Amino acid sequence: MPRVLPHIAAFIHRPCLLLACLSTLLLGACSHQDGNNFISQMREGRPQEFLQTSVDRMATLAMRDNLDSLYRLMGKLYLRNPDELRKSGFLDIRTAVKQVRLAIEQQQPLPTLGGKKDLAALSYAMSPEFLGDRVGAFIYAIGSMLVTAHGNRIEFYMTDAINPTFVNNAARNIEKATWILAQRQNKEGQPLLFSNEISEEGSNLSFATEFGKVVARLDLLTQMLDERYRRIGLNYAQSLLFLNFLPVQ
Repeated sequence: MPRVLPHIAAFIHRPCLLLACLSTLLLGACSHQDGNNFISQMREGRPQEFLQTSVDRMATLAMRDNLDSLYRLMGKLYLRNPDELRKSGFLDIRTAVKQVRLAIEQQQPLPTLGGKKDLAALSYAMSPEFLGDRVGAFIYAIGSMLVTAHGNRIEFYMTDAINPTFVNNAARNIEKATWILAQRQNKEGQPLLFSNEISEEGSNLSFATEFGKVVARLDLLTQMLDERYRRIGLNYAQSLLFLNFLPVQ
């Protein structure tokens, strides 16, 4: 039996001392991390996160950020279209945004849309026939479309499945909605909703920029989901490939 050095043997026969040293090293390494170190990240995490894969967590964060982008766009649209805020029946933008947010996240219908959701609501909200609060209806339609494309969920766990095709379709639908927002006009030749502006006085492309962020997040998630399911297929194929028994001598 090989000879064990005395200082190593001390650790072998005193496991508590070994654990204490390892803990000290771990804490010391964490203490040298700048910003959010390992310990603080564990404290800030929620128990539900243990039921999420990295892709699930990414999908959850992307959904949160995409909905927040829509709510920011809603506030900007109300500022550029104050008549729509008056149609909403609310006195201030914050209250109007809150009501639409609740309807999207709780998957409740918006009364002005007559029970329509996602694509049906989007077509109706941007039609000349719609006479209600077009800002709230437009943002609600896109938000409900996003939730529908993600399997009617806004948080995702290991037992959930997200169809990458639907997520990709949602990204393309938002691109089309952005074009409609910029191009569609009423009978008087005025935009149904004022958004981006390029004129001699200046330009405002913040709407296109924010929508672009949503599309980029959806495209990235689509790629991650495709890779996730591709790897599942490859792993299964590999398990079949190496099914043959191997020699043991």
